[in-house]
Amino acid sequence: MSVPNSREAPGFGSLIILGAGSLLFLGALSPSTLPGQEVDVWSRPVQTERSRTCDFIHYRVSLTFDLDAKLFQGENRITLTPFADGVSRIELDAMELVIESVLGPAGEELSFERSDTSVFVVFSAPLSYGDTVDVTVQYRGEDPQAGLFFDDASDDHPKMVSTDSWPDEARYWIPLFDYPNDKATHELIVTVPEGNKVLSNGRLVGVTEDEAGGTSTWHWSQDLPHSTYLMMLAIGPFTVIRDSLGDLPVSYWVYPGDEEDARHVFEKTPRMIEFYSDLFDHPYPWAKYDQVTTPRVGGGAEATSATILGHGVIHDRRAEQDFSREWIIAHEIAHQWWGNLITLREWSHTWLNESFGTYSDYLWTHHEKGEDEGAWDLLEKKNRYLREANTRYQRPIVFRRYERPHDNFDAHTYPKGACILHQLRYLLGDEPFFRTLSTFLHKYAFEPVDTHDFMKTVKEVTGRNMDWFFEQFLFRPGHPVFEVSSDWDSEAGEVRLTVVQVQSRKDGVPLYRTPVRIGIVPPSGKRVQEVWLTGEEDTFVFPSPEEPLLVRFDEGNWLLKEWSYPKSTRELLYQARNDDVIGREWAVRELSGPGARPEVRVEVAEALVLIAREDPFWAVRVAAIETLAGVLGGTETVELLMTAAEDEHSRVRRTAIRLLGETGDPDLVSFFRDRFSRDDSYQVQAEALRAIGRSGDRSQLPFLREALAIPSHQDVIRQAAQWAMEAISRKGPPLESPEGRDA
Repeated sequence: MSVPNSREAPGFGSLIILGAGSLLFLGALSPSTLPGQEVDVWSRPVQTERSRTCDFIHYRVSLTFDLDAKLFQGENRITLTPFADGVSRIELDAMELVIESVLGPAGEELSFERSDTSVFVVFSAPLSYGDTVDVTVQYRGEDPQAGLFFDDASDDHPKMVSTDSWPDEARYWIPLFDYPNDKATHELIVTVPEGNKVLSNGRLVGVTEDEAGGTSTWHWSQDLPHSTYLMMLAIGPFTVIRDSLGDLPVSYWVYPGDEEDARHVFEKTPRMIEFYSDLFDHPYPWAKYDQVTTPRVGGGAEATSATILGHGVIHDRRAEQDFSREWIIAHEIAHQWWGNLITLREWSHTWLNESFGTYSDYLWTHHEKGEDEGAWDLLEKKNRYLREANTRYQRPIVFRRYERPHDNFDAHTYPKGACILHQLRYLLGDEPFFRTLSTFLHKYAFEPVDTHDFMKTVKEVTGRNMDWFFEQFLFRPGHPVFEVSSDWDSEAGEVRLTVVQVQSRKDGVPLYRTPVRIGIVPPSGKRVQEVWLTGEEDTFVFPSPEEPLLVRFDEGNWLLKEWSYPKSTRELLYQARNDDVIGREWAVRELSGPGARPEVRVEVAEALVLIAREDPFWAVRVAAIETLAGVLGGTETVELLMTAAEDEHSRVRRTAIRLLGETGDPDLVSFFRDRFSRDDSYQVQAEALRAIGRSGDRSQLPFLREALAIPSHQDVIRQAAQWAMEAISRKGPPLESPEGRDA
């Protein structure tokens, strides 16, 4: 499952890669400034793993669909074996399904009892341990409210059926044992009206046409065991784009008309599969890999050998710079190992699916786009968690208190867990870390697992007992908050650095024990030393005959943390020009409000102008122009911002235009109109329209009306034009449109 803004906006807001000018950096927060917690997660009930009376081995599901009436007729032949002697009845999960009959191993009718959520099947004679029997459930369903969805044709999509079985909604279209600790193989035999194609898990056994009946029957077989929430079905008049990775079939099932855009959106799919196969040292485990677009998810929902993606993942090439969903595609592919090959045993261990999936999409970004983009992606993940931790709640990553499984699919499970994996990689080293991942996948392939299985694998592979690490970072809530200070003693020739942990200790938040790297940069050259933080206050002394140009806390940015670190303007200026991308961006933002002395203000402004023009990474340039607007104020930055509005990166351009628009200067309206007509970014164009709304008058309304009709991804241009028209109309008397309504 991808991180929210997808089907799983269950636990927290959408995963937003913030646009330029909206980047949030939480490095300098302190507990005294943090908002109160909104959600009492500790009052939620404690959940435990569901018990089983039987091992469900295979489901053979036959379904016939009437898409117009939104009906389906079904039969599930279940192969099972009991765990003990004397099993006389079994419970199957079934929601909104009408159970018509249940047949025993010899075809005899079995009695059954029905509740709102289950069907209880009673055997004519108790089963014995070692028996393997078939039970057939015949049933029907009508337009269920979850799990399986009938969608009428619209301007956005054709008439179709799609499923989303996560986390326990396969029961809305199949009666079965619907919990992740049971893995089974399955077949899906689906009869649909002609003109439709059917996608499901595994390999396509065959397609049979019934010309007289006007139907076709598609037989899919998932030959390797997986959990029921990973079962999927999609029915519609899809166009299927064929691709491959060697002998592995790869296909993209999309709405007719999306073919050209889909080809470029999905073109990296085979390389992603190959990348993860090599990185995890485990071959892709399934018969094929498909991706299908549906109207029922906003982001992505993994299923074994097939990923369900929201139609919003499709965009034209022009939208790639602002709306790339490459990370979703990478994230869902990673689930074919993390979540599908190995699967959480019960829902408190969600991190084994989602933290690993989220860390994997970071690994792809780092591999594909380079060190700086990778570092920035990881910082954004840290900040998403910190927003949740500081405004909603803090909980352990492995957490048994939840009302529904959805509760644990939040910023703790996705980005925080990914950042904790990054810290584990730092502690173990690259080779032992990735060897551990590979061993874990090989050892527990096609099995349900929990966190202790992973902890045990770490010990077996590396020989290191890391229980202390998992205890504080997985089983307890919170994160370290550091107050860092340093000074140079010229007489002693040494740097003294003090680190105080000031996080609230509420609800068992620990005092953290962790190594951290300290970079000392004197004129003669940089050196890095690792020290261990172990107490509430730790002080370290480093020899340094020369006064350092920079003292860097957490060299390499390995730790998930909040921190404050007061520095001189001189040191911040050096760091802003010479550190890695995370350090540069932090230092630039720390330069805001550097003091009232004119010479300092001028020095800072000159440095920021240079950084805004020359820094190689877009986020640092964004920070520079935003900080400059605060240091210099209004008109002094206009020329720089007009130059930045033509930056090579759309996020810098968008930020520059936003800042210019906030001046409200009517003399800039012609500039905004020019940028709107010339820029190739939908988001920058939308920002230019909003700037016109802030700065223009009623004479701009005809131009804005024309913009209303311009198509754009996610309709951002029309929405911005509408906002701008309303903003201008509020400045004066209402303007009557030709229809007589307020424009």
